[in-house]
Amino acid sequence: PPAILGEARAVAAAGSLDGLRRDLGALLNRPQSRLGSGAFRWSESVAPLPEAGIWLPVDDPRVPRWLRPFGGEVLVALFDGVYASGVGIKRHDPFGQELAVGTEAPFSGQGLGRRLVAQAARRIVEQGAVATYLHDPRNTASAKVAEAAGFPDRGWQVLGLWP
Repeated sequence: PPAILGEARAVAAAGSLDGLRRDLGALLNRPQSRLGSGAFRWSESVAPLPEAGIWLPVDDPRVPRWLRPFGGEVLVALFDGVYASGVGIKRHDPFGQELAVGTEAPFSGQGLGRRLVAQAARRIVEQGAVATYLHDPRNTASAKVAEAAGFPDRGWQVLGLWP
């Protein structure tokens, strides 16, 4: 907000991003919040991986709770009718849509996540939008999924204030 812009600039100018991470929550009257960062990726060339899932409405009983807030349809891989992995699409606006992926532990390491991410990204690109992918920089498994699906690390990061 404009009221704290001067203070925020002073904190940022006084040191590094670490100072802003530490102090921004207090400046915004949200002292429990912290500024965090994530790796920001997008794809200009989705990997030609085989499809691994089916699109289901979020109210389908096979869709796990974490995917329901995405609304519309979500992409899931099922084994014997049971959820194994899935992708939701955060539709920020008509131009940028962010993918979120999760795989159940017994099914990890089988390439489901990367195949689902590529499949969902192809749908986004076909609709004329840019597919984006965010992850914690320390999450090497997620970074590998992104790379394999065609989301290279360009060194970009996203900043957000989280409780």
